Amino acid sequence: MAVSAPSTGAPLTGVRVLDFSRVLAGPYCTQLLADLGADVIKVERPGDGDETRSWGPPFAGGVATYYLSLNRGKRSIAIDLADARARPAIERLVATSDVVIENFRSGVAERLGLGYETLVKVREDLVYCSITGFGSGREPRSRPGYDFIVQAESGLMSITGAPDGPPTKVGVALVDVLCGVHAAVGTLAALTERARTGAGRRLEVSLIDAALASLVNVSQAALATGEEARRYGNSHASIVPYEPYETASGWIAVAAPNDGLWRRLCEACERPDLLADPRIATNPGRVEHREAVVGTLAETFRTRTAEEWLARLDEAGVPAGKVRGVREAFEAAAAAGDPASVRVEHPTIGELTLARSPFRIDGDAGGAPTAPPLLGQHTVEVLSSIGIDAGALLAAEVAAGPDRPAATAEPRGLGPREIEDFAHG
Repeated sequence: MAVSAPSTGAPLTGVRVLDFSRVLAGPYCTQLLADLGADVIKVERPGDGDETRSWGPPFAGGVATYYLSLNRGKRSIAIDLADARARPAIERLVATSDVVIENFRSGVAERLGLGYETLVKVREDLVYCSITGFGSGREPRSRPGYDFIVQAESGLMSITGAPDGPPTKVGVALVDVLCGVHAAVGTLAALTERARTGAGRRLEVSLIDAALASLVNVSQAALATGEEARRYGNSHASIVPYEPYETASGWIAVAAPNDGLWRRLCEACERPDLLADPRIATNPGRVEHREAVVGTLAETFRTRTAEEWLARLDEAGVPAGKVRGVREAFEAAAAAGDPASVRVEHPTIGELTLARSPFRIDGDAGGAPTAPPLLGQHTVEVLSSIGIDAGALLAAEVAAGPDRPAATAEPRGLGPREIEDFAHG
């Protein structure tokens, strides 16, 4: 078989993504596609744009850090999707795009003329991905979906938190992030198939389905046994020890998920008594005697500092790590030689530090992305490139310039209820 020459540049170079999504799941999906080289055009409402632009504090130079975390590498255009005068621009954008991502509530895309059946007539090989809250096949279809609500209804909150405490949400909008990743994977699969067959695809990923699928071993245990899952706090339902321990100078996380690692752990802790106890020689036994094992190890770990224990456990080959703060974690990544952040130049903030793309392709993290765009920053640039008179649209208030509302006209804007209809988490 012939071996292809190694490719150069980002894998999705030449792919255009038209991004009608807002808030988190959709923008996270399109940010991943931008990280991979796609030209992502973020379509926003004039005047306000993506509501995460105002989700603060905290702010960086007047821009919400929430918005900054989800929109690196994109271009922004501001167009009133409800104004008929914008229709030619939208159709031209669709015709020149490979992918459409949207997270409108059920029926809103169709009402705006942006549903799949309409847009596929503009470009028949379009890859169209919808991100919904609870799935278009479930009732009520118009129910809005937000990460917090889905964490509650998926069972995730019921298994998170202290065993004797209340249900607890995860400290980040994890369901939105997972849904965004699933949407990106589905989009890439559809693009791969299109390259082979020439046919587009219509995809849907819901927050609830992403959450349920991501419960993995917990959901399988509940399905197989018929027993409801419960909270274990920082412990693991099926592995002991697998949790954090307090030391003389802070907390460390220790994982011994098999019997060989358990023996190494006992040796590193200088606890031959644990090693000799036949009741806890295997993982099922340690799970059965969880309280005794965890209690004994807790006493042992308090006798030395975190640094001493981490050195001992590393030498013994036992997985362990320091429990860090978020800022500390980024500093540690940089100190280890592979920074997880990158500096970019933002048009109003100046130098800005962003989280780096998680992708390392051929060992390369790639260059710095472009900064998250100002509202409408690229309206003229993008529309002019597809033969649309951007100046006329600006004058008609169909599109807005960088971070400013357009001049007054009389277009049909979106009212408060319609705005609410847009985003899923």
